[in-house]
Amino acid sequence: MKKDIAARPVQERLQHLFSVISGRRFLEKQGLGNEVPFFICPYPPEESVEMDRMRRSLVRQLENAGVRILEIDLYDLSVEILKERGIWDRILKMETSTSKEELNELLQGVLDPKANLVPAIAARMAGAEFDVLFISGVGEVFPCIRSHSVLNNLQSTAKEQPTVMFFPGAYTHSSESGASLDLFGRLHNDKYYRAFNIFHCEA
Repeated sequence: MKKDIAARPVQERLQHLFSVISGRRFLEKQGLGNEVPFFICPYPPEESVEMDRMRRSLVRQLENAGVRILEIDLYDLSVEILKERGIWDRILKMETSTSKEELNELLQGVLDPKANLVPAIAARMAGAEFDVLFISGVGEVFPCIRSHSVLNNLQSTAKEQPTVMFFPGAYTHSSESGASLDLFGRLHNDKYYRAFNIFHCEA
């Protein structure tokens, strides 16, 4: 059996991602049936720094090959939203005096994917010309923002171009529990089944 590409060295994974994402099959959303063009790029959380470098290299290679990438970092976008609402400084001050639960509740309200986060992503998309959307920063915004909630609310917005979410954890499928986004390889309650594992895709 061929070794899982996701378990190979980062450079080999980079080559696979470039081959898949730059290919006509991927860009033209062939072979997806009626599914949304969402792809998960899982990786071990301990490789986050290395994967960030790989993602930047991948973007450069794809842009050089004529594939336009729109990158959205959920952490950066969240900070932008909080600053626009005029509560960023307040959040920073509250961090030392407020319980994590209370702070998380406040942030979840302001950064609610349906009401605020996905509309902000949609605005970025509307203002850009791109072929593929990259979403990163998933681990940095947990537990305020859950990846499955972002994807669920993006389904009606990001249908035209493929979306790749870089995910520090595992995207698992089982007959008992269905598909699950297991953040950091430990949190097993984010059920999402409509995305494809990009390491299982062929160029």
